[in-house]
Amino acid sequence: MNKYNQRAIPKIGILIISVLILPTQLFAQAQPNRPNIVVIFTDDQGFADLSGQGQRKDIKTPHIDQLAKDGVRMTHGYITAPQCVPSRAGILSGRYQQRFGVDANRTLPLPLEEVTIAQRLQKAGYTTGMVGKWHLDPSPGSSEWIEKNMPEEWGERKGKRIHIPERLRKQYDPTVRGFTDSFCGTINRYRATYDLEGRNLAPEGEWRTEKGYRLDIQSDAAVTFINRHHDKPFFLYLAYFAPHVPLEATNRYLARFPGKMPERRRHALAMISAMDDGVGRIRQTLLRHGIHKNTIIFFISDNGAPLKMGMEDLALSNKGGTWNGSRNDPLVGEKGMLSEGGIRVPYIVAWPGTLPHGKIYEHPVISLDVAATALALANQPAAPELDGTDLIPYLTGTNLGEPHAALYWRFWNQSAIRKGKYKYLQAGGDKRYLFDLSSTKHEKENLIQNHPEIAKSMSTELKEWASALKTPGIPNGELNAREKQFYSYYFD
Repeated sequence: MNKYNQRAIPKIGILIISVLILPTQLFAQAQPNRPNIVVIFTDDQGFADLSGQGQRKDIKTPHIDQLAKDGVRMTHGYITAPQCVPSRAGILSGRYQQRFGVDANRTLPLPLEEVTIAQRLQKAGYTTGMVGKWHLDPSPGSSEWIEKNMPEEWGERKGKRIHIPERLRKQYDPTVRGFTDSFCGTINRYRATYDLEGRNLAPEGEWRTEKGYRLDIQSDAAVTFINRHHDKPFFLYLAYFAPHVPLEATNRYLARFPGKMPERRRHALAMISAMDDGVGRIRQTLLRHGIHKNTIIFFISDNGAPLKMGMEDLALSNKGGTWNGSRNDPLVGEKGMLSEGGIRVPYIVAWPGTLPHGKIYEHPVISLDVAATALALANQPAAPELDGTDLIPYLTGTNLGEPHAALYWRFWNQSAIRKGKYKYLQAGGDKRYLFDLSSTKHEKENLIQNHPEIAKSMSTELKEWASALKTPGIPNGELNAREKQFYSYYFD
């Protein structure tokens, strides 16, 4: 019986289980109570953009707020990178993605030898589904992978965009990374193993063009997956493509945000509202099937909002390199930075009947914890190679300590470590900061001159962590052009 969900079973069942010694996997498969696991992963949604965060009055997210009221809201929930590809590699592998070379968007796809949450849960007997944005296959920007796997094209590139052949790309698809069901895509074109009516398609997926609004399509696909598999343990990874640019929303959602405001903000609010409706539909579907108390839901963003420093309200037709309308208040910085605005994100865990209702959890947690928690919930042995922690004992109060002695980051020419209330941040070879994140001044006051011994100790520990990565070491070189702009704007 799952140790976190002591649901009633017949006494004869208890007797049988107590006298039989079963192998771990058989024991896990024998348990009808193992919870379903849903991970909702948003795209470029800033820390401020849930009304339950209490930062902005213009946001409307009643269903996600209710999710938090029915569960636990993390005030210090982190992602592993301030950018899309590495953060997705981290949450799906449960490992710091620098361990296998996915440091940034233009490095590697998720290596085939890395084991995903879906593969681990599929082995444990779960049906696994992926909906929405994948972004872990090779792309024209994956220069290291292209040089190794397409040497002729690499040698003749001459500045041209290199096309990745389908035969090479599809080996990285969700369907071969542990997902039995997949509805993979971002706007209207999807590679799917089932249709929105619930009918099976080709097991490897078929390309389909869906009519309608991209976020409604992704919610439809998630609900359809649950309808297809509600009678067995399932894992659903729903990766919404919002509020990432291009900003687009229907009148149904835009009408909820009248009045004078930047149009980019209005569209971001509308897109977040569409995801909020989707969360409501998912929870209603779980309730209708009578499995809402046997389903744990994680809600996390993949990184902070890209503010582009000035949050300029450019025309919506300007789709790239612009503010997406989301906010990181009151945090400093944005997507692309290892300041809090880049890596501290909305983070909620709800499991009605098992986790406390309306609890605020203030100790640092990270997206890596999803895999470790899921493995424990599936009654599987702990995997020592994972970097996360099973959160359930901490969220229920069984364990009153902190889930992590320290959290680590390395991105571009930046690195950081958090231990307790302190965070040490290094940008390039000359910018070093020590912040007290329990203070109201948080990253607006550099304490490195006040506590040089703390900074030195944390710097040493950060270097020790980085020495075990695929590309070892802490970056000490010059910041790139974008980083120079960021640190000049927010810190200097």
